[in-house]
Amino acid sequence: MSIKSYEELDGMALDVMREIGSIGTGSAATALSALVGDTIKMTVPEIQIKEFNDAIDHLGGPEDIVAAILVQMSEDVKGTMLFLLRMDFVNAVLKRILGKEIENFFQLHEMEISVLTEVGNIMLSSYASAISTLAGMDIHLSVPAIAVNMLGGILAVPMAELGYETDQLMLINGKLILGNEKHDSTILMLPDIESLNKLMNKLVGGYDQQE
Repeated sequence: MSIKSYEELDGMALDVMREIGSIGTGSAATALSALVGDTIKMTVPEIQIKEFNDAIDHLGGPEDIVAAILVQMSEDVKGTMLFLLRMDFVNAVLKRILGKEIENFFQLHEMEISVLTEVGNIMLSSYASAISTLAGMDIHLSVPAIAVNMLGGILAVPMAELGYETDQLMLINGKLILGNEKHDSTILMLPDIESLNKLMNKLVGGYDQQE
C-alpha cells in the first residue's frame, strides 16, 4: 500500500518512529550534556499526528512568540525538520553556557543565537542520524537557521511546502530534564509524502512508493 497523508500511518509505523525518537534523543542528550556542562536526560518521546490548527492549539496558541531551528532534508528523504525553543529551556541553556538570561526572544544577539542554533542542530541531526542508520537511507541536512515569530507563522513555513499534499504535522514530543527542571521538547519531522512512503517501506515494510 501507499499512504497519502500522515494520518494514515498505522500503530506499528508510529511505534517505529517512537523507537527512533528514543535513540535520537538519547544521542542528543549526551551531546547536549557536554555542551551545557550539566546532565541532560530525555523522556521517551510521544509521536502525535495533528491537523495544522490542532497542532498550534496543542503547542500553545497561534500568537505565542517562539523560536525555532529549521533544517531542510535532502537525498533519500526530502522535507523539513523543526525544533521549537521555549523560553524556559532557552534561559536554562543560556544561563549555563553564557551565564545570562533573556526576557524575550527579541533580545537574542549573535552569541545567544549561535548557542541556540547549535542546540537545535544537535537535536535535529541526532534524530536524522537515528533514522538514517536504522533505515539505511542517506539524509542530508541543510545549515540550520533560526526564526523568531508567532507560533502560527513558524508552523506555516512547513505547511507552505506540504499543504498541497497533507494538512497534518508529525510532532515528536517529550521532556528535557535539566537539573531538577523538566522542559517541553518538540521536534516536527515533516518528510514529503513520497519520502514518507520510502521511509516506512524501509522501516516497516509494505509501503509502496507513490507513483
